[in-house]
Amino acid sequence: MQKTADTTLSKVPAVTLGFWVIKILATTLGETGGDAFTMTLGLGYWIGTAIFATILVVAIAAQIRATRFHPFLYWAVIVATTTAGTTLADLFDRSLGIGYVGGSIVLFALLMATLLLWHRSVGRIEIDHITEPKVELFYWATIMFSQTLGTALGDFLADTNGLGYLGGAAVFGAALAIVALLYFTTQISRAVLFWAAFILTRPLGATVGDFLDKPLDAGGLALGRFIASGVLIVAIVLLILVIPQRAGAHPRSA
Repeated sequence: MQKTADTTLSKVPAVTLGFWVIKILATTLGETGGDAFTMTLGLGYWIGTAIFATILVVAIAAQIRATRFHPFLYWAVIVATTTAGTTLADLFDRSLGIGYVGGSIVLFALLMATLLLWHRSVGRIEIDHITEPKVELFYWATIMFSQTLGTALGDFLADTNGLGYLGGAAVFGAALAIVALLYFTTQISRAVLFWAAFILTRPLGATVGDFLDKPLDAGGLALGRFIASGVLIVAIVLLILVIPQRAGAHPRSA
């Protein structure tokens, strides 16, 4: 267990049940928010990706410049990765014509390459104590690619396989339950399980987001992307205020 001083210096939140609840809502917001700009406003995937990538760079720069853990700043960066991940995944899958399977393979390769570079640069994948700028850059790059990969996987399962949004959410929810069971009953690397859960929460949020805003005849609730996004923003802010936010250690990966 990390010493108190180390935990205080950590710039990431403790991984608790509240962490995962807010993470799922943030990924859902990424889906509705990203689609609101690219589809509802008609900006398209190229412009949407450029806008959210710019926001992401600014948010990560602010996070790296910070000297300690700031809950709202941290979760703002998470939301930025989910919205940028949504538009980037759609760009790969649709505008570039790679398709859901091809997009997922490319994004998985990018995720693995990021982890490999992280290990070669630092000596190990250090995710239990995020403080150094170089480590933070690798941390956020890994999160970005995991969010984007999760979006592609969610779209693939919900659209291509005909499971629908609720069916897709049920599949990814069951997969998360299995990861949780492995956490409590096995000695599998906590870092591996952490990243597995992190990736799986993204397609879960993506399918839930699509369910909220898609038309009734498409299997959704037809709330509208901006209304759904507004509700999610309020819910996330309230949860950050209500759930104790403290700096803590992510699982260690040797």
